[in-house]
Amino acid sequence: MRATTPRSGFTLIEVMMAVTMLGLVMLGLMSTTGRMIRTVADDRSRIRAAAAADEQLALVRQWPTYNSLDSAYAGVQTDTPLPGWTRTTSITRVGGVTQANDYKRITVTVVSPLLPAPVSRTITVAAP
Repeated sequence: MRATTPRSGFTLIEVMMAVTMLGLVMLGLMSTTGRMIRTVADDRSRIRAAAAADEQLALVRQWPTYNSLDSAYAGVQTDTPLPGWTRTTSITRVGGVTQANDYKRITVTVVSPLLPAPVSRTITVAAP
């Protein structure tokens, strides 16, 4: 009688199971990577929008004449800072010249098709 020698290697079933598990792991990684890339892109757009709003507010802060803020900055700017983006500056006066409280609330809102929601920044400037 001949002695049987054990064969080394993998069976077809073992190889198929390993390929299936590897495929499932790869699908999970691709899904996670896709979500991460989208989150990074959203964050980058949000940072650009916040920088555009902060830039406009910095210009408002250094404007020398309080009474001409409305004519200088209130309005809508298109394609700012990038094409397709809109930056809206609204100025609301609270109080008045004869009242104890005289200040303006300036709100800058940046809208883009890349943003899930508009980005707004608000400051208050008091009369000198």
